[in-house]
Amino acid sequence: MVAMPTLLTVHHTPSPTMQVMLEAVLAGSRDEAIEGVDVVVKPALAATAVDVLAADGYLLGTPANIGYMSGALKHFFDQIYYPILEATVGRPYALYVHGNSDTTGAIRGVEAIATGLRWKRLREPLSIVGEVDAVGREACRELGATAAASLMFD
Repeated sequence: MVAMPTLLTVHHTPSPTMQVMLEAVLAGSRDEAIEGVDVVVKPALAATAVDVLAADGYLLGTPANIGYMSGALKHFFDQIYYPILEATVGRPYALYVHGNSDTTGAIRGVEAIATGLRWKRLREPLSIVGEVDAVGREACRELGATAAASLMFD
């Protein structure tokens, strides 16, 4: 039996706004049209190198805190970076970020680390500043669906 590809969603969700984004992303990644992809969800402070090694692609979510990714997502990267460095080259990832005023530094930080890991960006990061409205929720849903669907035919 062939194992299903796995999408690992690593997130830091400290606010109601981030919870709305996470739920929409997960709804997209678990859409009924996407078959044969196992979606695993881990808070950034609980995700390990073993989780990363067991996955075929990654969906990352973070608030922008004081111009950077959350400390929790940075801690995740600090813990997994060297143990997974050679084993995950070329794997796809997608990113969603929420900020009250700006997300530029958070996106730059995550992308610098993903570049160091030699992960392949699936699409432009999803950046939402301020309120997450219906358009933002749909964008999150689409991001989750894109990330999961990218693994369907690998």
